[in-house]
Amino acid sequence: MINKILTVVLAVVVLVVVVYYLNLLPVSVLAWFHTDYQAVFLTNGQVYFGKLYKEGSRYPILQEVYYLQVTQAPQPIREGETQPQNINLVKLGGELHGPQDEMRVSRDQILFIEDLKADSRVMQAIEQFKSTNQ
Repeated sequence: MINKILTVVLAVVVLVVVVYYLNLLPVSVLAWFHTDYQAVFLTNGQVYFGKLYKEGSRYPILQEVYYLQVTQAPQPIREGETQPQNINLVKLGGELHGPQDEMRVSRDQILFIEDLKADSRVMQAIEQFKSTNQ
C-alpha cells in the first residue's frame, strides 16, 4: 500500500517537473508561486519592470508591467545648464492603444534580467501605486 502511494507521489512530482521545464504550465498557475519583480532590459534601451514568467521560452511573459517615463521641462535652458528631467513610473495599460497588463517579449530582444530588491526605489513606487489605485 505504501509503495503504491510513493509511486503515485513520485509520478506526480516527475510530471510537474517535466511540464514546468517544457514551459507548458499556464501563467495563471505559475503566478501562485511567483512574488518577485524583475527589471527586463531590452536591446532598444527600454526597461520594463514586472513579474517574468516562462523565462526560458521563445516569448517570455511579463505581467504587472511598469516602465519609466522621462519628461523634460518645457523651459529653455541657458548655455552650460542641464535641462531638468522628471522621471515617473507608469503602469502599462493606460496608453492610447489600451494594452492589457501583459507583454510577450521576444527572447532575442532581452539583454539581461535583474531581480529587484524589496526596498528599491522602483519597488517603493510600485507599492505606492498599488496602494493608491486599488
